[in-house]
Amino acid sequence: MRIAIAIDSLAGGGAEKVMITLAKQFIELGHEPHFLVMEDNRYYETPDNLPVHQCFANDDKDFDRIGRLTASVNKLRAKIAEIESQVGKFDLFLSNLDKTNLMMTKTGVQPLYVIVHSSVEEELSRQFKLGPFAYFKKLRAKKALNGQHLITVSNGIAKEILSKSRLQPASIRTIYNPFEFNEIVSLSQQQNPYIPQGDYLIHVGRFAKQKRHDVLFEALKLTDNQLPIVLLCHNHKKAIKAAKKFGVEQRVIIPGFQSNPYPWIKRAKALVLSSDFEGLPTVLIESLACGTPVVSTDCPHGPSEILTGDLASYLVARRDPKALAQMIDAVVKCPPSLERAEILAKVDATRIAEQYLSLAK
Repeated sequence: MRIAIAIDSLAGGGAEKVMITLAKQFIELGHEPHFLVMEDNRYYETPDNLPVHQCFANDDKDFDRIGRLTASVNKLRAKIAEIESQVGKFDLFLSNLDKTNLMMTKTGVQPLYVIVHSSVEEELSRQFKLGPFAYFKKLRAKKALNGQHLITVSNGIAKEILSKSRLQPASIRTIYNPFEFNEIVSLSQQQNPYIPQGDYLIHVGRFAKQKRHDVLFEALKLTDNQLPIVLLCHNHKKAIKAAKKFGVEQRVIIPGFQSNPYPWIKRAKALVLSSDFEGLPTVLIESLACGTPVVSTDCPHGPSEILTGDLASYLVARRDPKALAQMIDAVVKCPPSLERAEILAKVDATRIAEQYLSLAK
């Protein structure tokens, strides 16, 4: 099959990483994935045999603006037709992230499935606090999902969409994110001279309000242990500025974006997730695969589907720095066994890729 994966860019976010993993697995299974990126903003490397088509010019930054949307959709539709004239018709279209979804749902391409990577309601709530313009821009993107075939990356997101009735999808189905565990384990064993020699904690995620670095830093201040924390994020200046507010800047290490974060995760005493909301937080599963314990807020959605059984006790209420600090101390003092992490069998890349391929049949 020939599969088009449409996405804003290949910047260093979770959705981008998930789609690259999925594309690699499609190739392994003998299929032909193509990336349709709206703009050329690339952190992640892609294999040579994975075509990446840029749909808009570098100086065409506001292609999703209301006044330009119709023209942008026509341009995207023409670009897809041009690509298909060169490589053949696509058997399946997978669309990701708001900007791309807004346009792809209007192109008329079929069969199209829109992948919902995060909580719709939490994202809208966040934008509402930023003012009416930000809110209605986000709401416009979410309303584009009406009448579409949706794939949610966790059961929690699917239940939210169905219970809130804000959206009326044509269909909805959960498919977890794919993970190539042999590759993760292999990459985690690579040497990196910049990794701290002593014990440390780790947080992986962009510096954004959703990730609640403020909660993380306040929890860090309250921990009995004095371990430093490695932040794998982009915005060094903002992260340090926030850490200074809580007096923990001396315990923060920010090496910048890492194309291979797994050695950093593997050598950590614990990975901490402090988010207000997620979809299916990739880093929790990657950490378990690396053999590193995790502590996470029990935020919507995903963590409670990942940390099940004995690991469920490492979920804490969101926005509660004291509870997060206590659990960090507990996991550092007495790390749990990860042998029965049930989620790992459910997210094997081959299994997930086959679920996606069944959409085109």
